Amino acid sequence: MKVLLAAVNAKYIHSNLAVHSLKAYARTYTEEIEVAEYTINQTFDAILQDIYRRKPDLLGISCYLWNIEYVGQLLRELPKILPDTKIWLGGPEVSYDAKAVLEQYPKVEGVMCGEGEETFAELLRVYHEEKGALCSGVKRDELFSDIPGIAYRNKDKAVIQNDFRPVIDLSTIPFVYDHIEDFENRIIYYESSRGCPFRCSYCLSSVEKTLRFRDVERVKKELAFFLEQEVAQVKFVDRTFNCRHEHAMGIWKFLIEHDNGVTNFHFEISADLLTDEEIALIGQMRPGLIQLEIGVQSTNGATITEIHRTMQLDRLKAVVRSIQEKENIHEHLDLIAGLPYEGYETFARSFDEIYALKPNQLQLGFLKVLKGSYMYEHATEYGLIYRSRPPYEVLKTNWLGFGEILRIRQVEEMLEVYYNSGQYATAIRLLETQYASAFAMFTELGTFYEEHGYFGMGHSRMRRAEILLEFAKE
Repeated sequence: MKVLLAAVNAKYIHSNLAVHSLKAYARTYTEEIEVAEYTINQTFDAILQDIYRRKPDLLGISCYLWNIEYVGQLLRELPKILPDTKIWLGGPEVSYDAKAVLEQYPKVEGVMCGEGEETFAELLRVYHEEKGALCSGVKRDELFSDIPGIAYRNKDKAVIQNDFRPVIDLSTIPFVYDHIEDFENRIIYYESSRGCPFRCSYCLSSVEKTLRFRDVERVKKELAFFLEQEVAQVKFVDRTFNCRHEHAMGIWKFLIEHDNGVTNFHFEISADLLTDEEIALIGQMRPGLIQLEIGVQSTNGATITEIHRTMQLDRLKAVVRSIQEKENIHEHLDLIAGLPYEGYETFARSFDEIYALKPNQLQLGFLKVLKGSYMYEHATEYGLIYRSRPPYEVLKTNWLGFGEILRIRQVEEMLEVYYNSGQYATAIRLLETQYASAFAMFTELGTFYEEHGYFGMGHSRMRRAEILLEFAKE
């Protein structure tokens, strides 16, 4: 049986850890499994033709916010040219409404819901045994009914949703990067823990109730491989890397001791959880060894409480300042617009509070109402109106109107161009002296762009500087 695991990534430099993990775990069938990684920037015909030429007996497609519409096109056309290919879907974009997905795409065989490693391996086993089982009088429905974590069609074409599968021991998943040459010029994604100790209502990690860690000695051995190969960047996908002190310290100490002077490691952390010992250790690191992504989301107390987030804001600020003192760590702080109890004025205050910390980057994002999340279930209560198409970004809430969201979007663009790019640092510092609020400054700059018709144009770096001068003069 020929099996193809297909991923449609957002960019060429991205790689899809999930499909490689599925292949590695199904070690009994490795020889018959191929992986194909495409991007949403490729032409539809190119991907369709490539899958057709491979002629898989079973096709598995990984589904996410950024590719689900593209995948939807494939699901409408592939059955026409590969009528005998069994198509299975997996990933967060289909795991929590599998029945609706199967009703929408009648030629799809089934959906793997939640963690896929054990489910995929079991599916392959069943398909290999199916012929003999059917000859023995075992009905096809019975073969699928014993597989946790899938939704499928029975003989009457009704959709059956089995129970979710118990979570996997993370240390049983084989290392997927033995053939590192296959990932040349791509970001390496790595997972040392799965799940999250927090229950933030907008995040799908809140649905998963169990936090697990990969054996730290095994992690060190695998990180040593990346260091030996001098890969450019390893991006940890752990939701809160530092939620277990011993785990984080063990890995960070290892990276310091084996630093190759080249490889950068990216971690998503909760800053207020960092201990003094961890901060001191981070202060010893080579500039560029690690970078930190710190989720703040809001500084409004009512919002933090309502989204079930645990955060000590004063501690977070103190930790960020401590890290900045050594000037050796690139830090990236996040805010989300559109959360419950966050109006325009309170969001402006959140922005000003975090901007005052002067992070290397301040990412301003917008609430995505993800299927399966607490936020999705309580959308009516919060007055959440959001886009019907992915990525389901908020349009308005009980506290924030669409016009206000549009103004925040302008602030986001100005922030990216003039602050996060790092190209206009001196000019922006000078402009800040004329404003009591950084949010007000970027708002006025956005209004200036709008009034002069500068949005939607491809400006050069020099032209951006000229526009900034025009704004300053006015």
